[in-house]
Amino acid sequence: MLIRDVAYCAVNGGGRMARDTAAAEAGMKGITFPAWHGKHYVTLAELLVRLGSFSLDLTWHVQFDEIVDPRCAEMERRSAGAGMDTLTLLSLTTPFLQLIDAEARGFAGNDLVLVLTEFDSSSWEVRAIHERVLSELRQHYPGAEDL
Repeated sequence: MLIRDVAYCAVNGGGRMARDTAAAEAGMKGITFPAWHGKHYVTLAELLVRLGSFSLDLTWHVQFDEIVDPRCAEMERRSAGAGMDTLTLLSLTTPFLQLIDAEARGFAGNDLVLVLTEFDSSSWEVRAIHERVLSELRQHYPGAEDL
């Protein structure tokens, strides 16, 4: 089961908000790139740092298909309701935390602006409303391909 299919109901309680986030994601552009670069695994924390000030003021909701670490359960707990800020998410993903099938959704107010999806510890998909976010990540991950 892909997290994307259940995140709308789990995070937003279904209904109108779920349709709004589905429409927002459909309008986003995206890239995909390998989660492994040689022996280096690209963590969620690394992506948050690479995104810099763009992600700093977002509110995050995170879902996992597989809980691989107690911090994953804590992230899901903090994602319930209003969500968590970027610094809280960053603190829960460091030091090294390798994810398996996870999705983090970043909101500016009620608007979905960024989706980070990790597939089976092998690849990342990043969808964003701002092309500059994707351009920044393309510079750091040269193997990135458009979705």
